[in-house]
Formats: sequence, structure tokens, C-alpha cells
Amino acid sequence: MTAIISAAQLAGESAGPRPPVLLDVRWSLGGPPGRPAYDAGHLPGAVYIDLDTELAGPAGAGGRHPLPGVAAFGTVMRRAGVSADTPVVVYDGGQGWAAARAWWLLRWTGHPDVRVLDGGLAAWTGPLSTDTPSPAEGDFAPVPGGMPLLDADGAAALADEGLLLDARAAERYRGDVEPIDRVGGHIPGAVSAPTTENVAEDGRFLPADRLTARFAALGATEESENVGVYCGSGVSGAHEVLALEIAGHRAALYAGSWSEWSSDESRPVATGPDPR
Repeated sequence: MTAIISAAQLAGESAGPRPPVLLDVRWSLGGPPGRPAYDAGHLPGAVYIDLDTELAGPAGAGGRHPLPGVAAFGTVMRRAGVSADTPVVVYDGGQGWAAARAWWLLRWTGHPDVRVLDGGLAAWTGPLSTDTPSPAEGDFAPVPGGMPLLDADGAAALADEGLLLDARAAERYRGDVEPIDRVGGHIPGAVSAPTTENVAEDGRFLPADRLTARFAALGATEESENVGVYCGSGVSGAHEVLALEIAGHRAALYAGSWSEWSSDESRPVATGPDPR
């Protein structure tokens, strides 16, 4: 099972005998809410999912986008029509971060067949709909553990003993700027790996061989077993985990990410360029 699907493939599957459940997860950091954009036009049959309230718990000590409660997440997915035996395709406006967060949560809670629309809504050339669907209740029962997950201590250990990738922009990694969190910088030992470099100008993921080469240059080789990712709050980091999946690596996500790490004054902070 691949982690992404092209717009052409999605159009074919949607017209076939086993169409996927479609989830619209349009969201942007600091941007306007995604619901008005969904109401203005979405893939036919797609259900809107709000990242801030349905794919995350309340902000606090666990970061700006801590994981949602498992039971609450299951309720949201069943309401959207997700069942254990139905394929799911998630998409956003094109950046891919929010869709990857939904992909990761579904995979983490045990759904076997979920993919991200490569390139997001911008890649779709078919008709759009303004109807709000009312799908039949699904039966998906989430069980955590389907994807590796790190806490702060695990992230610190991985930075020392394995490979911990920082998916944020390089200037935030260096600590040159920090527009959101308490302090700038990075987890000591982490490697700078902006997730924006995993995609082409149109927002589609680079081919698998190019992603494999990129991550190999960063230290993730065929022999690598301990690879993890963090970002600002566990959203763009999920996008990098997805890119690693395409490249053949099963990476762990530090969901609390820098927003959790930097809020704890006892945690060490490194600044400056990647020392490699």
C-alpha cells in the first residue's frame, strides 16, 4: 500500500465499486480557518475535518497541537464515514502538512488503508461540490500503536543514539528567528531537514528515489533503524514522516515537538547551523 495517491488515480477509484472516504483537512499555520474554503468548493463527498479541534487536543504543556484523545478521534472519524475496511484519502489545500497529520493519526490508530492526495486540492482537475455530505456512520475503532511515537525523553535519546530530523525551516532550527514558541533553536543533536525540501514547486512529493537520496545524505540509510522527526507542533513533522515512508523508512514522530520541548525550561536548547 502506497502512502500517496495521484489525482488521476483518485478520480478512477472514486468512480469505481469501492470509492474511498474523502476527508478535507484544509488548514494553514496562522492562516484563516479552512471551513469557509471547504464550503466554497470541495471534492464531491468529502467531509471537512478541523485540524485544530479534531486532529489535536487543547494546547498546553504537551505543545500547540498535542494528539487528540483516542476516543474523541474515533468519534470524529466514524462521523465522517470511516470504517476499518474502507479506504480513506485525505487532502488539504496543497501544502500537504494537514493532510499528513490526518494520515499519520489514522495510521497510528490502526487504519490499514489511508493515503494523501499528492499535491492536494490544487492537483484536482475534476468538479467540485458545495454540498455538505451526511455519510453513514463508520465503524472505525482506533487502537494506538500503529506508528512509532516519541515523547520528549525519547526524542532526546534518539538525537544521541540514532537520527532525529528537524522538519522546520532552517532559520528556526538555527534559532535566527522564532515567531511562535518561547525560544529559538533545536534539540541538541538533531539534524536540520526542512520538510519543504521534500516536495516540488507544485507541492507534489519528489520521486521516491530522490527522497531516498535526500534522506541518505542526511544520515538515513538502508541500515538505519532509529529515525525520528519533530517540527514545531507535530504537523509538518507528520509530512516528513510521510516523505520518509515514501523513501522506505518507518520513522517515529515526536508529536509534542518544539512547542513542547521549548516550553520546558529544563530542556537544553542548541542554536546555530547544523554541525555536519
